[in-house]
Amino acid sequence: MVVVADVEPGALAAREEDPAVAFVRCDVRVAADLERVVGFALDRFGGLDVLVNNAGGVSRGAQWPVASVAEWRATLELNLVAPMLLTQLALEPMRARGGGAVVNVASSAGVEWTPYSSPEYGAAKAGVVRFTTAAGDLPGVRVNCIVPGWIGLPRAHEELAAMSPRERAAAGPFVEPSAIADAVVWLAGSDSLSGCVVEMPGDSERRFLGTGNEER
Repeated sequence: MVVVADVEPGALAAREEDPAVAFVRCDVRVAADLERVVGFALDRFGGLDVLVNNAGGVSRGAQWPVASVAEWRATLELNLVAPMLLTQLALEPMRARGGGAVVNVASSAGVEWTPYSSPEYGAAKAGVVRFTTAAGDLPGVRVNCIVPGWIGLPRAHEELAAMSPRERAAAGPFVEPSAIADAVVWLAGSDSLSGCVVEMPGDSERRFLGTGNEER
């Protein structure tokens, strides 16, 4: 049984009706919306076992330092504050069920050391990585994180098509969305893993980052 939260009301319009899947409109930057999502899951399905924090993105507009405070703060709200708050809201419902799992989706932008066009996005995703490791010993709830490279979503394909041949060659291969889904399922079901950060570059197998992230 799955609750899908999306800011677009028609996100599931193309899906066949499935009683095990429910859709809730949610802007993750709005605290009341996050509270409503958790409440909906409890009312509709009777509990909460797994939370996947995968909402995120880079603004198509101005970036820091040109962006206004409101613009770059919105990026932090979307990519860092939202997963922290939603995880906080999920803790007690998960513990009431005997435990649960949180899987955060960060980005390679948060673990690189090179200049990046959206410093606020890179900082937010770096925050998600550290939030995961810092929350790795929460009682009853396992928190892990995926750090993918460039995910092959429609927007990414559009951006790649607009690049020069040299830029395309430097960009490297995409990470397939299905690989992300597989990794989420793996981490959600791995009872021995918590506080782990798993890097998923497009050109190699997934691997643990950090000295404390050894496969168990």
